[in-house]
Amino acid sequence: MAAPLLLRALPLLRLRLVQHHSHLRLYNGSTDRRPFCSAAADSSVADGESPPSLSQIFSPKTGKDLRQYPRWDDPDYRKWQDKESKILEDIEPIICLTKDILHSDRYLDGERLTPEDEKAVVDKLLAHHPHSQDKIGCGLDSIMVDRHPQFRHSRCLFVVRTDGGWIDFSYQKCLRAYIRSKYPPYAEKFIREHFKRGSG
Repeated sequence: MAAPLLLRALPLLRLRLVQHHSHLRLYNGSTDRRPFCSAAADSSVADGESPPSLSQIFSPKTGKDLRQYPRWDDPDYRKWQDKESKILEDIEPIICLTKDILHSDRYLDGERLTPEDEKAVVDKLLAHHPHSQDKIGCGLDSIMVDRHPQFRHSRCLFVVRTDGGWIDFSYQKCLRAYIRSKYPPYAEKFIREHFKRGSG
């Protein structure tokens, strides 16, 4: 019984061993030892030239082969990478909170948010919605989570007004508007790469 399972696991174990060997080679600095298939790589170095150093080939952050990324030497590309990281770091806390509100069992359908969660949602999301005044209308009573009126399989956030009416709002629209106002030169590229198509 155990033998067939072991035979099926052998390719995975072999792959892990090869990855572990490569990892050790990279971090022990043993550049003189080469993997079995490195003969082809050596042919790319012309006679009399010294092979590139690890710092020229590998990114110190990721260990990935930078020759695969010709744009890495482009200062605009590096600037974009830095800005992209900054935007992600900026919006990550509110995205995590919103996804937890919508997708965990912390709130039942139709339940009002706690005062702390409500404050975060109002300050970090609703305040940036392109039509926040229309959403709030006569006044904001609370924020609630419930099923979307059209797409009953998904949940979304709702503004509950002081007159008892309520209306849904998209947290992604809020985030896109925030990014466009705070990071205008990078907003459209960031939105294209990080937001679902058709999400407004």
